[in-house]
Amino acid sequence: MSKAYLSIEAVDKSFSRGGVTTKVLEGVDLQVAKGEYVAVIGHSGCGKSTLLNLVAGLTPVTSGGIFLDGAAVEQPGPERAVVFQNHSLLPWLTTYENVRLAVDKVFGAKKSKAERHAWTMENLELVHMGHAKDKRPGEISGGMKQRVGIARALAMEPKVLLLDEPFGALDALTRAHLQDQVMQIHATLGNTVIMITHDVDEAVLLSDRIVMMTNGPAARIGEVLDVPLARPRRRIELASDPTYIKCRSAVLKFLYERNRFVEAA
Repeated sequence: MSKAYLSIEAVDKSFSRGGVTTKVLEGVDLQVAKGEYVAVIGHSGCGKSTLLNLVAGLTPVTSGGIFLDGAAVEQPGPERAVVFQNHSLLPWLTTYENVRLAVDKVFGAKKSKAERHAWTMENLELVHMGHAKDKRPGEISGGMKQRVGIARALAMEPKVLLLDEPFGALDALTRAHLQDQVMQIHATLGNTVIMITHDVDEAVLLSDRIVMMTNGPAARIGEVLDVPLARPRRRIELASDPTYIKCRSAVLKFLYERNRFVEAA
């Protein structure tokens, strides 16, 4: 077993239905350091979300293993919090209650009622949603719902934050604001993040490394790109930054040119 904080080792994943078995992922190996921000990118159907679900423990690996902080990942747990593209908030609860539900579940036996309240509000404030604590999901915008979803995930104090295209359904301006906010949160907390995305600019802007997946079925990691951009990062300045442009071009080249050669190898 690797000494990496998060280690994905020789992972295969197949699904069977009606007597037909499809291999979605094959031989996936990836090591993630503590505090690292990793983006996983690839074409639709390449198994990005399946990989995230495996790390989350939502579905078991077919072969291989996944280890977090030395422990095998075999089922869901609060040390791996997921934020989906759909905010997944309970519509009958307020934003406060949606976050508090997770806090009570994880810290019910560890924190007092007052401490759980303070922790809930701290995480709402972290995503600038304290002012809307009494509003229900139907009363706030899509971007605000995603902020609450992020607050709920962070309130669990996960060892790894898993983001499954969390900004995919948002308009461009809201998406940009949330990207900036996630960068600020990562800078503040130093948390470990794995993000699934199909947006090249988003991947380069946010991540320390970009994992590029080959097309499915039997998708695997085709290439891993380091993003040596200093933090904090400001999108306006990066637009003309040579390193940013070079990284962006490398991902585009893999996705739209080199990928077919990787698959043929």
